[in-house]
Amino acid sequence: MLNKIKIPFKALYEMARNPKLFYRVVEDNSVWKKYIDNKHSKFSKGLPVVEINDLIPDFKETLDVVDFLGGGSTPLDLAIIKSLCRSFPNCKYFEIGTWRGQSVINVADVCSESYTLNLPDDAFGGIYKSLFGFFSKKNPKIKHVYGDSKTFDYAGLKTKFDVIFIDANHRYDFIKSDTEKVFKYLTHENSIVIWHDYGKDPATPVWETLAGILEGIPSGTEGNLYHVSNTLCAIHTNRKFPTSQLVSPAIPNKQFKVTIEYVKL
Repeated sequence: MLNKIKIPFKALYEMARNPKLFYRVVEDNSVWKKYIDNKHSKFSKGLPVVEINDLIPDFKETLDVVDFLGGGSTPLDLAIIKSLCRSFPNCKYFEIGTWRGQSVINVADVCSESYTLNLPDDAFGGIYKSLFGFFSKKNPKIKHVYGDSKTFDYAGLKTKFDVIFIDANHRYDFIKSDTEKVFKYLTHENSIVIWHDYGKDPATPVWETLAGILEGIPSGTEGNLYHVSNTLCAIHTNRKFPTSQLVSPAIPNKQFKVTIEYVKL
């Protein structure tokens, strides 16, 4: 792919001095866009978009924990995940990538079982160690499990989950591996799988994420993939919905009512 990228001489000189710059070029979204165009041309404009109110009729949700600190899911992303969990009686939920624990803490009260997988505490130092699971570790209903998502013993859980949220390492090889393992060990026929950061914003796909998803899901199930409108999330579900093509920049066709309440920790 790199031979198709025109790189000015000065940029080449800087990359020779600082190899990290080379990898930034490789990771560039436009490079992965060309990869999708060449290998998955059906999705060269991104996933089909499902409207929130088609996915979740009469959508209305309340979140108890939102910190607005960035680096995690948007409030709307969290509300979608919680509402999808709510749609399953006695929902069983599993996520890969705990971070501060906002997603799992918000769904825990509508789920009978909630699992979150993260690297062990000793994999991090300083303030990062204290941030992982900041909210979720306070809830005894939530089961925290630890390990590398590439080598974790998913089969050992001996459980199928209704909703699975993949939000760990966002490099292609991790997304592909996490997706393959989720479908091999954790899903049943009606499971919903959600990937975060499919979008840089709600109107701009992250093509590397899409590549990992498309090459990790079971063969022949590409028609079960959707981009949830107004969110950074992609989902896989066997339910069928009317869809539209992603438009960028996005044209508003709905609005949301939001109530914010300050709660001191």
